[in-house]
Amino acid sequence: MVLLSNNYEGEIRIDTEEIANRVVEGTLVYENCPYDCRVSLILIGNDEIRDINRDFRGIDRATDVLSFPAAEYPQPGDFSDIESRDPFAFDPESGELILGDIMISMDKVKEQAMEYGHSQVREFAFLIAHSMLHLMGYDHMSDGERKIMEEKQADILHNLGYDRVSKGTDEEE
Repeated sequence: MVLLSNNYEGEIRIDTEEIANRVVEGTLVYENCPYDCRVSLILIGNDEIRDINRDFRGIDRATDVLSFPAAEYPQPGDFSDIESRDPFAFDPESGELILGDIMISMDKVKEQAMEYGHSQVREFAFLIAHSMLHLMGYDHMSDGERKIMEEKQADILHNLGYDRVSKGTDEEE
């Protein structure tokens, strides 16, 4: 389940809820996650994400996405012993595995879609897939980790039909 909070003050012309649900579910299926999961997705602007980036990472600039995992994984995407290793990672009422929080700057979605020559839909989907992998323990600090994440992101987006192509219709903008 995606808990979507739109705190962005600008105009959004894409269906963020539908895209978020598709990408979150697609990533969970791709990673063979055996649990119903919960992800909190917060849409904000550059000013807000800059403040959070500064406060949590010590980097005083706007970024496109921030990920806050709720659990740690001995190996990325390894859910095999999470129930015994981290029983508090599950919501006691729903039984859902709480993956964590994703914060996306919709200003950056717009800027980067223009910069990379593709739709805002594709950029938004990419940032969610990227962040979902972070919530499952993946990182890109080394070249090997980066290559793994890039391959997984490309596969997930391809499986969902969000391939990198030139801009689509105005409905996607």
